[in-house]
Amino acid sequence: MIPDQDHDSRMVARKLLREARVGALATLVSGSGDPYCSLVNVATAADGAPLLLLSTLAIHTKNLLADPRVSLMLDERKPGNPLEGARVMLSGSIAPTSDAAAARAYLRRHPEAEMFAGFKDFAFYRVEFTRAHLVAGFGRIVDLAPEAVLTDIADAAELIAAEEGAIAHMNADHADALRLYATRLLGAADGDWRCVGIDPDGIELQHGRIALRLLFPQRVTGPGPLRAVLKQQADLARAQAG
Repeated sequence: MIPDQDHDSRMVARKLLREARVGALATLVSGSGDPYCSLVNVATAADGAPLLLLSTLAIHTKNLLADPRVSLMLDERKPGNPLEGARVMLSGSIAPTSDAAAARAYLRRHPEAEMFAGFKDFAFYRVEFTRAHLVAGFGRIVDLAPEAVLTDIADAAELIAAEEGAIAHMNADHADALRLYATRLLGAADGDWRCVGIDPDGIELQHGRIALRLLFPQRVTGPGPLRAVLKQQADLARAQAG
C-alpha cells in the first residue's frame, strides 16, 4: 500500500505543533522592517493554535504590536543532526488574547510561568497562521493550509468544557495509566508523566519539558467517549506491559 503523503504530512505537522515547548519567533523591527528572531516558549490552544506569553518590555513584543505579521519555527528537538529532523514554519499574524482557557492551557505546559504571568507587562498571545511549511525529511517538503494542521473543535464543545476537570482527574487518580501511555504506547522513558491537554484527536503528556502526543484511535467529542477511549488505551498499555 502506498502511504497517503498528504495524510502523513498533516500528522507530522500536528505532532510538531502539539509537542513543541519552544520555538523561534520572527518579527519585523518597528520602523526599519528588519527581520528579528527570538526564542520563545510555546503552548497550544484546544484547536492547536500556538500560544505565547510575552512581555511588552521585549523587543519582539514591541515589533509585533506595531506589525502583527510573524513566523514561528518549531522542530523536534531530538538528539543528532537537527537538520535531519522534522520542523514546521508557521506564518501569519499574532494578537493578544484574554481567553482564560488560553492562559490555563499555557500554564499547564509551562507552570514556572505562573510567578510572572500576572505582571502588568505580560500578556498571552495567539498565533493565527495562514500557512504551514513542513520539512519532514528528504523529499518530504510541503506547504499545508491551516485547516490541515489545526484540530476541528466545532462539534466538541462538551469535551472542551470538560477538559480541565478531566485533566485534573487523570493526574490525581490515574497517574499509573499516564505513565503506561508514555512508556508502553509511545516508547518513552519512565518518569512523572502528567496530562496537560485533551482534544478530540488525542491527549498530551508531559514530563519536565518533554511532551508527547498520544493519538486516539477515533475522534471523541464528549466526556463519555473520552472515558471509554482512555480506558481502552490503558487496557492496551497494560496488556503490552504484561
